[in-house]
Amino acid sequence: MSMQRKSKISASRKLMLKSLMVAKAKEELEQEILVKEEEKQKYLAEKAPPLNTGGFSLAQLQDLCRELHAKIDVVDEERYDIEAKVMLNSREIKDLNIKVLDLRGKFKRPNLRRVRVSADAILRSLLGSKHKVSMDLRANLKSVKKEDTEKKRPVEDSDWRKNVEAMSGMEGRKKMFDAAKGSAQ
Repeated sequence: MSMQRKSKISASRKLMLKSLMVAKAKEELEQEILVKEEEKQKYLAEKAPPLNTGGFSLAQLQDLCRELHAKIDVVDEERYDIEAKVMLNSREIKDLNIKVLDLRGKFKRPNLRRVRVSADAILRSLLGSKHKVSMDLRANLKSVKKEDTEKKRPVEDSDWRKNVEAMSGMEGRKKMFDAAKGSAQ
């Protein structure tokens, strides 16, 4: 008898634990979002302090605009460089992933055509052209005379069509079994 292991925790307890885990995960996610928003605000306050344009003359405002445009240009150049690096790295990652798949052998293999090659050609390709190896596979085979095979197997001259009805069904199987049993003794 095989007894099934019962769970040590009841279904209602499992459900309660799952709901507690989901609530905890939701709470941690909200906390993480708040921390990220605070970090963003801190970074922006440090990098882009609020502008006080009150009391500036037209020339001072133009200078401020030129200064801001210069900063924007620097940031755009940095962003462009970073994007180029990211593109290069992602392309390199893609190429490496393809290499990994190729090394694992999980790529689609093309359908290969069957090519007839002699044993001599295979040996020549494996050993190189300087090795003249001639291999006659038929020479290594055992020679069997035709007379020997005919002596071992008695030839029945009867036509198989005459015997079909006699050998059909269970009676025919019994006759074949009896004939095999008789020849074995």
